[in-house]
Amino acid sequence: MQIPIFVQTTGLLVLSNIFMTIAWYGHLKNMSSKAWWYAALVSWAIALFEYLLQVPANRIGHTQYSLAQLKILQEAITLTVFVPFAMFYMGEPFKLDYVWAGLCLVGAVYFIFRS
Repeated sequence: MQIPIFVQTTGLLVLSNIFMTIAWYGHLKNMSSKAWWYAALVSWAIALFEYLLQVPANRIGHTQYSLAQLKILQEAITLTVFVPFAMFYMGEPFKLDYVWAGLCLVGAVYFIFRS
């Protein structure tokens, strides 16, 4: 049984975004007392896994979707991963602005995938 392209692409992009979000923002909580270059090196090491997932995701996705569709999908997934990370891991309060931003991205996804 072949896994649909959309499922493969989305799944890899979700996993990629988890690594990306940790690499970009995790050091703010875990390494605030460390030198910036140490945090950068650790973040680059984490980001390697992001790229190992993101590159195949885009290659697989580009067999069926346009570059613009892949980018908008990526942005929608980014917000979907970032909000729980910000709230549960970083301890940020929920903001209604997350909902409005999400609705804007739903609109972007609709418009980019409608044709």
